[in-house]
Amino acid sequence: MSEFEEWVKLEELIRKCARCELYKSRTNVVIGGGNRNSKIILIGEAPGYFEDIKGKPFVGKAGMFLNECLRCAGLSRKDVYITNVVKCRPPNNRTPKPEEIRACSIYLEKQLELIKPKIIICLGNVAVRYIFRKYGLKIEPISKIHGKVYEVFGIYIIPMFHPAAALYNVNFKQVILEDWKKLRDFLKKYKDGS
Repeated sequence: MSEFEEWVKLEELIRKCARCELYKSRTNVVIGGGNRNSKIILIGEAPGYFEDIKGKPFVGKAGMFLNECLRCAGLSRKDVYITNVVKCRPPNNRTPKPEEIRACSIYLEKQLELIKPKIIICLGNVAVRYIFRKYGLKIEPISKIHGKVYEVFGIYIIPMFHPAAALYNVNFKQVILEDWKKLRDFLKKYKDGS
């Protein structure tokens, strides 16, 4: 089966998914978006209201701020692949429950297998906890580890505040943008091989 066929099969499975209760209240699943050939993947928590309506990741206010963050790092959406740990919107944008994360994790695992990222950017606590557990990293508060680069098996894992944090607390905006500027510096070194 070609990689393209694997993506088609995966997306079909996700669209039909009823592995947890979230399927009952969703408008659309949000599989992911962007460049499937990118070696950079951004992983958020779960779709919000606008994502659920449009079926695309990060299209609301947090998505607009994410675009600004990407620009700070010298990137755009066509340079990265963006997805979430959970593919259906939890009611009232609540944090996904552990059983919802477990039920949905097979899809994220398959996306990671297909993309084979070299750089994983975790947006917020849910993504950080999931990826840090997967790669055997010590889980610490995001306030302590945001913007740092961790290397495991030749993969760089970078925890970041979720872009929505800047919407709830304007003081976070500058901190988040500074982290993305540091990412730009890291990417330059990474591309140069230094």
